[in-house]
Amino acid sequence: MPTRRERANAIRALSMDAVQKAKSGHPGAPMGMADIAEVLWRDFLQHNPTNPEWPNRDRFVLSNGHGSMLLYSLLHLTGYQLNIDDIKNFRQFESKTPGHPEYGYAPGVETTTGPLGQGISNAVGMAIAEKVLAAQFNQQDHQIVDHFTYCFLGDGCLMEGISHEVCSLAGTLGLGKLIAIYDDNGISIDGEVEGWFTDDTVKRFESYGWHVIGGVDGHDPEAIAAAIQAGQQEISRPTLICAKTVIGFGSPNKEGKEDCHGAPLGDDEIALTREKLGWQYPAFEVPQDIYAEWDCKEKGSAAEQAWNTRFAAYAEAYPELAAELKRRLAGELPADWPEKSAQFIQKTNEAGETIATRKASQNALNGLGPLLPEFLGGSADLAGSNLTIWNGAKGVSNEDPSGNYLYYGVREFGMSAIMNGIALHGGFVPYGATFLMFMEYARNAVRMAALMKQRAIFVYTHDSIGLGEDGPTHQPVEQVASLRATPNLRTWRPCDTVESAVAWVDAVEYDQGPSALIFTRQALPFQQRSEQQLADIRRGGYVLVDCDGEPEIVLMATGSEVGITVDAASQLTSEGVKVRVVSMPCTELFDAQDAAYKESVLPAGVRRRIAVEAAIPDSWYKYTGLDGCVIGMETFGESAPASILFEHFGFTAANIVAKAKAMMA
Repeated sequence: MPTRRERANAIRALSMDAVQKAKSGHPGAPMGMADIAEVLWRDFLQHNPTNPEWPNRDRFVLSNGHGSMLLYSLLHLTGYQLNIDDIKNFRQFESKTPGHPEYGYAPGVETTTGPLGQGISNAVGMAIAEKVLAAQFNQQDHQIVDHFTYCFLGDGCLMEGISHEVCSLAGTLGLGKLIAIYDDNGISIDGEVEGWFTDDTVKRFESYGWHVIGGVDGHDPEAIAAAIQAGQQEISRPTLICAKTVIGFGSPNKEGKEDCHGAPLGDDEIALTREKLGWQYPAFEVPQDIYAEWDCKEKGSAAEQAWNTRFAAYAEAYPELAAELKRRLAGELPADWPEKSAQFIQKTNEAGETIATRKASQNALNGLGPLLPEFLGGSADLAGSNLTIWNGAKGVSNEDPSGNYLYYGVREFGMSAIMNGIALHGGFVPYGATFLMFMEYARNAVRMAALMKQRAIFVYTHDSIGLGEDGPTHQPVEQVASLRATPNLRTWRPCDTVESAVAWVDAVEYDQGPSALIFTRQALPFQQRSEQQLADIRRGGYVLVDCDGEPEIVLMATGSEVGITVDAASQLTSEGVKVRVVSMPCTELFDAQDAAYKESVLPAGVRRRIAVEAAIPDSWYKYTGLDGCVIGMETFGESAPASILFEHFGFTAANIVAKAKAMMA
């Protein structure tokens, strides 16, 4: 029977061979963590290679995602649909094994990792989801949601600031089903980390409230197993296992050095490594007896079947809870959602309130929240400004995790990455809020949500110079354009209560990526609409105000600038000008419409076009044409009341009228 070291050496051999064939990659971490991975994946990890989507599986996250060949080797060896040709195609076009783990490419990859620190953040989100879901659905005699989240992370993850944000919160929330294993190899790209990373990691995590197991030999299977067992038994707080490893373990000339971190070992060194490890097999060859020892299909299927039996008993005892859990885990919305959400939009239209869209957003949460028990909201310490707490909101705490609202604290980046982990886990529709300006802190997590096509709803208030006196540090200018430029992301900037309600409904229904909902601090006037106009909001852009016949000029705007633009159109109309006003709350949706609809809104024959938005103007020229006019922000803002700033920067009906007349002269 193969020994543990021989099983671990299979990981080392596949990893160094794949990196060498690709002529790029990171062999050091997989070779250094192979012994830890062998113990975790064969002895502890609850998973089923024949059904990677089994709801009660343990989640495994490789936060140091550059070591992706570790994960691919594990998936291949344990029996997932990842064959040896996939391993040979590491880092090649259209392969299942890209340079960093990418969600959706290979079965068993739970999240996309690579930007250091985000994997552990996703893992915290997954552990939160498990704890909250368990509190909402488990009964005293039926522990149906019951799994661990394991995460490997390295020095780089711990140096990234986001690790502080999320690990601090994990300790506060007592995420006892989270076990992180720190690969303490002392090496990063620039060499030995002691020159720039001398933190006392044990004390750091103890101060967060974690259970810390220090000084574990990462190449001693018995020590590793004992540490994981201790972590599993301490379910009142998360566990960090600090495992000392040798990067590139087995390489005679490169182990323990930065040389093996991010480059192939080279054919000669691989030959020497094979000799030192006693691995006598050619490249990409693993003996059948080692494959047999690694294969987890039978054990995984048995574990899932046992859970299915437990779930059947749960369903018999609590049929309504079981049906609701199945619906939520499947990502399906409630059966009455289409009818009830449409009724809410209609009711909002009939109310016709003139309020800030951040308040309209809260109204939407109050109206839609009771329909969506899967909502798991939050704010980065700005709930009173973002207005994200609704009447049915209940805070999640360590003592009572059954709620539906997370107090994230001042952790914009951490919040956003945690939301991604919650979405990936399943069972929830997460939303989280901050000021639009502070999206900058979280930008990479927003991008990751879009990259993974996760339904995460990012709520951003205080959307422009309209927030006023806080000044340019708080006034977003370039952020809306940045969001709109992100693939798979829908960015909504509604102009009133009705567009705000529609934005929320669309964000809940959109399951192919995240949504950014951008709301104002200041009150915005309600806009009258016909039933057709109400329906056309979901097209992203529509005719809000029109004239008889073909317009002479088209004005388009979003958010707080729509009301101003409507006022300008009214003045121009009174002077005999044929004007059309287009509201464009979601440009991504408008761009996705067919040519006929887009022509009906923005006729090609009407060349006089003005776009108005209190943000950088660049992206608007695709609608106005190069000869069109965009009234936007060419500079940063200033500190002053909003009305003065709008006047100063030209966001007034009078300025729009003047620009229109100049264009028609």
